[in-house]
Amino acid sequence: MIQYRAALGPVAVIALFFIGTQWSPFEPHPDPIDPPSSPTGTSSWSDHDWDVFSSVVAGAGEAKLDKLPMGRLMAIIGTSFVGTAYTPNTLDIPGPERLVINFRGLDCVTFVENVHALALAIKSGAAERLDNRADVETEYEQILRTLRYRNGVIDGYPSRLHYFSDWIEENARRQLVTNISKDLGGIIDSEAIDFMSSHPDAYRQLGSLETLKDIQKIERRISERNRHFVPQDLIADIAEHIQDGDIIAATSSVGGLDVAHTGLALWLDDKLHLLHAPLAGESVQISQLTLAERITSIPGQDGIIVARAHELGEPGLRNAALATEH
Repeated sequence: MIQYRAALGPVAVIALFFIGTQWSPFEPHPDPIDPPSSPTGTSSWSDHDWDVFSSVVAGAGEAKLDKLPMGRLMAIIGTSFVGTAYTPNTLDIPGPERLVINFRGLDCVTFVENVHALALAIKSGAAERLDNRADVETEYEQILRTLRYRNGVIDGYPSRLHYFSDWIEENARRQLVTNISKDLGGIIDSEAIDFMSSHPDAYRQLGSLETLKDIQKIERRISERNRHFVPQDLIADIAEHIQDGDIIAATSSVGGLDVAHTGLALWLDDKLHLLHAPLAGESVQISQLTLAERITSIPGQDGIIVARAHELGEPGLRNAALATEH
């Protein structure tokens, strides 16, 4: 803790102190459970999730972290979750597709999504409105739904952005991130994407033929794109151009799969590391190896996609990027 807090700087120490006064991932917490659905059946929260959310947002407000660049803010928020349990499949709960808010257990994608969404909420001034829980919950749901679903609309299982290169493409279209992989010297990955439809038994929802066909259509669209990635042998050479809080997607060498893992870039002692929720580590953590060393040491990963989060364009959540499309 001391090593990376010092490396992040005094602002991070202040932020982590405020957040830690009410929430610490190193203390015992309830095991992740299926969250209750909202009255409309379209989202899910628990009181514990609200406690975590409000603690992070209030701490950031006290430390005036909303004034920081978006990437720096995301790095600090992400670091505050170090120690939180790795929990897979938190979005695949029984019943129809709905928005899941779960801070008690995170996987590599929900970690990135929630950190990004928290940063957007903090930038929007959510800390000043925490006394109105219902409104702030609704605002956060809107942000998370925008990041997680195509056009920000929940329309069944296929509307979720399952492939992370598709997640980046969609959020770039909505001007929430920029894919900088090409600018970093990235090359095109021309392999067809079909992992989900080729392994339907691994996905409960693909038992429906209609859903399977919808996923196949999405896979064909992804396959037609020019997907740039930085090969693993070049990561060390371009590392200096990656910033704290940049979104890192480790590309997969497994047939039909675009991305194997996700996380956030974090500089420590002048070396680039990965802040992430790995299955192997069982919790959110900072990689011991540098990003380049980690990617080259893991079979099945062959490079990275790098996306940079945008600043929130306007005060509040009236930003066009966060407006739900109909």
